[in-house]
Amino acid sequence: MDSFMFIIIIIAIIVVVLILPNIRVVPQAKSYVIERLGSYFTTWGNGLHVKIPFIDRVSNQVTLKEIVKDFAPQPVITKDNVTMQIDTVVYFQITDPKLYTYGVENPINAIENLTATTLRNIIGELELDQTLTSRDLINSKMRSILDEATDAWGIKINRVELKNILPPREIQEAMEKQMRAERERREQILKAEGEKRSSILIAEGEKESAILRAEADKQAKIKAAEGEAESLLKVKTAEAEGIRLIKEAKADENVIALKSLETLSNMANGQSTKIIVPSDLQNVATLGTTIKEMLKNDK
Repeated sequence: MDSFMFIIIIIAIIVVVLILPNIRVVPQAKSYVIERLGSYFTTWGNGLHVKIPFIDRVSNQVTLKEIVKDFAPQPVITKDNVTMQIDTVVYFQITDPKLYTYGVENPINAIENLTATTLRNIIGELELDQTLTSRDLINSKMRSILDEATDAWGIKINRVELKNILPPREIQEAMEKQMRAERERREQILKAEGEKRSSILIAEGEKESAILRAEADKQAKIKAAEGEAESLLKVKTAEAEGIRLIKEAKADENVIALKSLETLSNMANGQSTKIIVPSDLQNVATLGTTIKEMLKNDK
């Protein structure tokens, strides 16, 4: 009984020491590269796996997530011999764990060096102004070149971004002066356009005001003329009405003579120094007699 228990304990120790450590669970977005007797054997995906003790071993644990590497600034020289510092950010992903493990020694360092040399080659074909304004073009070229070169390493380059472009201090000062001059020029243009617009608006306002004043004067003159015409019309209407009434009343020559005398009297009361003497004095006398008779009849 004691021997049997001893054997069970020995077996249990062997299981714990040899088998349990060789049971592996590969998590999501991970891959394990397995070697058997020193040679590549297989690649484990996510899940439960068991390797043979002393024969199989995990050569590399590879992440399948996208990796972001921010490399240090690199000195580059433009076509017009301007030295500047440019740092890059590379986004890549491991697509083949076997090639990534056995394709190149220290893949990250290899990508950094390849990025630096590719950047120098591209910037060497561009002038300073082109370098500062052609980031998208540079990013696209670098991504294409790096992706083709790293394909043999089981790596796919998704994006390459120029993080910072740092020209020499004197170039930065010249650029700042140029930008300041450009801003001042734009400010002066905007100010001149504003003054021009203001002058136009003032001129248009004065024009409209003059038109309105002329129109008002015109309307005033029209109203005055209409008033005079209406007044004259009323006078003429009254005169016509008086003549009509005289005719309807069948006034004799005496009444007409009396009206003439009244008119003559009104004229005499005026400030005129002229004296009008009728040529027919007999008619005047006759007119006076007629007036006396009419007054007696009234009494």
